[in-house]
Amino acid sequence: MRFAIGCVVILLIIAAIFGIWMVSVRNNLVVLDQGVQSQWAQVENDYQRRYDLIPNLVRTVQGAANFEKSTLEAVVNARSRVGQVTAPAGAPGTQSALPNSPQAMQQFEAAQGALSNALSRLLVVVERYPDLKSNQNFLELQSQLEGTENRIAVERRRYNETAQQFNSAVLKFPANLVANMFGFKPKAYFQGVAGSNVAPEVNFQPFGNPQPAPAPAPAPR
Repeated sequence: MRFAIGCVVILLIIAAIFGIWMVSVRNNLVVLDQGVQSQWAQVENDYQRRYDLIPNLVRTVQGAANFEKSTLEAVVNARSRVGQVTAPAGAPGTQSALPNSPQAMQQFEAAQGALSNALSRLLVVVERYPDLKSNQNFLELQSQLEGTENRIAVERRRYNETAQQFNSAVLKFPANLVANMFGFKPKAYFQGVAGSNVAPEVNFQPFGNPQPAPAPAPAPR
């Protein structure tokens, strides 16, 4: 009888220890998950700031005579595609589910990368327009845009760091048993977009201006 009671007590102690450990692991995963979500919100805020700056930038550039039309159209179209990228639906009241979907993250990053390339090309083309380069409104928008791009790069790096911490905790044994039990999945990372490190090729011939006529051949002697 005493032996049976002793076994039950031991089992209860083991169950209690296991329960405490499981709760501790789950709480740690919740803290790490909230850290990822918080950092993702910072990324979204900076991308949204850039998204909101573009209409004013386009309107300012449109005022330049003969500005390259295709460059402006590329920026407007790229911004439109960013607005069409939607995150997978999560539970009501939850934060963005996009970091939980590698495919959705890839689509989001591709759209944002295309917009970055279009903006880079626009800023290169502007170098051919002295009036724009001396326009105070444009210079202010350019400064804000460059600052936002820098913040985006910083927040993306921080997001990847917090996601790595979370993923390590989720994948390590035996914590992965608790993660699987409560539905914690690895977060998607930001990856470098192919070709994003290549400088844009720009045709500096302003839109609407005719190509210069070729030089006449020298007269025969």
